[in-house]
Amino acid sequence: MTFNTKTLVNKFKNIDIKKTAQKTGDFFKCNFQIKSSKVSRIAGIITSFVLMFIIVFFNKQYTSQDFASKWFLLAFSMLFPFFIGAVIAYSISIKNETFSKVWHVAVVFLLPILTMTMTECLNGFFIYDMTYWGFLGNYIVILLLYFLVLIFSGSIRLAVIIINTILFGLAVAHAYLMGFRGTPFIPMDFLSVTTAKNVANTYDYTPPYNVLIASLLFIFILVIGCKIKVPKYKTVTKVILRGLMTVFFVTLMSLFYFTNVFTDLGVKPDFWNQSRGYRNYGFVFSFFCNTKYLYMSVPNGYYAADVGKFVKEKVEEEPIKPEGDTPNIICIMNESLSDLNVLGPVDTNEDCMPFIHSLTENTVKGNLYVPVVGAGTSNTEFEFLTGHTTAFLPSGSNAYMLYINNPISSLCSTLKAQGYSSLAFHPYYASGWNRTNVYNYMGFNRFVSLENIMDVSLMDDYISNGNDANYLQELVNQYYPDRQNMLIRQYVSDSYDFKYIINDYENRDKSQAYFAFNVTMQNHGGYTASADNFNECITINSETYYNKASKYLSLVKASDTAFKELIDYFQNQPEKTIICMFGDHQPSIETSYIASLLGVNNLSNLTTEQEQKRHITPFIIWANYDIEEKTIDKLSSNYLSSLVLKTAGVKLTDYNKYLLKLSETLPVIDTVGYIDANNNYYNWSDKTEYDKLLSEYEKIQYNAIFDFQNTDTSIFFINGFTQDNIMNKKETE
Repeated sequence: MTFNTKTLVNKFKNIDIKKTAQKTGDFFKCNFQIKSSKVSRIAGIITSFVLMFIIVFFNKQYTSQDFASKWFLLAFSMLFPFFIGAVIAYSISIKNETFSKVWHVAVVFLLPILTMTMTECLNGFFIYDMTYWGFLGNYIVILLLYFLVLIFSGSIRLAVIIINTILFGLAVAHAYLMGFRGTPFIPMDFLSVTTAKNVANTYDYTPPYNVLIASLLFIFILVIGCKIKVPKYKTVTKVILRGLMTVFFVTLMSLFYFTNVFTDLGVKPDFWNQSRGYRNYGFVFSFFCNTKYLYMSVPNGYYAADVGKFVKEKVEEEPIKPEGDTPNIICIMNESLSDLNVLGPVDTNEDCMPFIHSLTENTVKGNLYVPVVGAGTSNTEFEFLTGHTTAFLPSGSNAYMLYINNPISSLCSTLKAQGYSSLAFHPYYASGWNRTNVYNYMGFNRFVSLENIMDVSLMDDYISNGNDANYLQELVNQYYPDRQNMLIRQYVSDSYDFKYIINDYENRDKSQAYFAFNVTMQNHGGYTASADNFNECITINSETYYNKASKYLSLVKASDTAFKELIDYFQNQPEKTIICMFGDHQPSIETSYIASLLGVNNLSNLTTEQEQKRHITPFIIWANYDIEEKTIDKLSSNYLSSLVLKTAGVKLTDYNKYLLKLSETLPVIDTVGYIDANNNYYNWSDKTEYDKLLSEYEKIQYNAIFDFQNTDTSIFFINGFTQDNIMNKKETE
């Protein structure tokens, strides 16, 4: 078949352009009508200029980016408000009933794509970046949500307004959380609202460019939703349509939540790298998939009677240790303390941790693998105090908020059974991470928080006056003139924190060995603002200025100095004392700096080994008497308290002994995967020779946390000390 250009030209010549245009015009006049009013036009003009003014005001959020398309995005954001204004000013109504119904159905199926564009903009991507399965998954979830509202209301207008408002709010939260802590927003984060509120004032909420673009899209979608007019359907048609939507919704929801059909097809979160999952499969789809794992299921093949056998066949009986001469034990979980050299060489003007690096005598130290990055402090705390691992809990869940609802064995219960006193100290709000209840269930006699060491109305005053750290320092100077160096930025300094521990130690009940567990606050995230009380002494030798990283490393230097003061004090104390300090997670600083240390372009597709590096913090166990010095290259936080007990020479529960034995085979078990003694790295999706060993550990842990009525107390407690003793002793002391 040949293409004849001349014939084609002749055909075009024969077209009566005027007649065709007239027919087209008549068609639109008969079927469509453009309406406008003075009020709608004024509203459109005002909306356009207000939105454009906002974009101009925040133009630096675009121009400061380092990608070429920033100018296109800025131009789009400045022009789009006028398009929104036009849509507000003018309405198109469809006269033809058939066309109206077709358009109505089309809108129902097209709007999820607009919604997806909005949410993915907040996820840091555009829909063309998504995988095909990610696009389909997000589309279906959003469509189901539309159907849910339509089933009950029958109004597409309500569906658009309600669903988009909810998804916009969730996606905005996700966008900010990714910026603040580097991890996505998951359903379990709703349980952390109180804790998030306590530290919310430390972050910068200036809307980034993607939030601005998504906000324009959100407004546009709402305008479209408000403009939609639903054609008249017969009652029978309405019943049939709602019935079909109900069947579709119930069928898919039932298959997803109550069967493994979708799971077997791979429809599940990327458990061990949620950030990667949100990138590949989109925000709405990934967030929705996580909702299936809010509850804790019973491990396959779990029988309470097997737990004792699993433990006892791994440990050997030890001779009974004599009472007395037990060392005092102080454990410090230092907020965001990390040595970023584990990622790659950190080039700074001076060493950030000179004292910690110098410690060798009577010191056990090494790399601690923790379950979280950038945030989630209490999960590391949970692992340290209990010996359990969050790797066996639903991905992204928080043990303190969800699962500690009964008395539970811990480092505290083990030491209290041997006559130790017990103090929990955290110089911030007691409500954070549900610690008031959790510490009670663990058996701590005392919990000292910010409310106990200062008048928290000063914090309220500080927040209401613009979150100015210098203003808070002035208030502290005025009310507590004797408390020098109490603050660094707006948080209690490590130096003051450690002095409180020293003071509490000096005023202790000397008839008991002393145990204190301290969670510091100085280095908490929000590394943007400077303050007069903060010596920013560390600079990074780089052509790029990393504001957050520089401030963070300066805070680490202050922690190192404070730790030296603490060690110097106890070095001169006659009573045996062991001090353990470790970091809860690496900080949330510039991802570009982290990527440069790792030698990668971005953090989206790290290898398992690289991902594990992001979970490393330092740990130090120091004694003011002779202990065997050693350096441990790899140890996860679930083992650390057992190592502290062993180093202190006190009694261990069978569970502690089991964990120490397990650490010889699998020194690291965390949320990324696990590492064996031969330095082999594994993901949780891998089938390995360690599956049986890990399954047993999971069942033992389930028995301790969830099967409260059948907990084998003989392996988790010593000296007849059980769950009942925890609460009874707490109430009588």
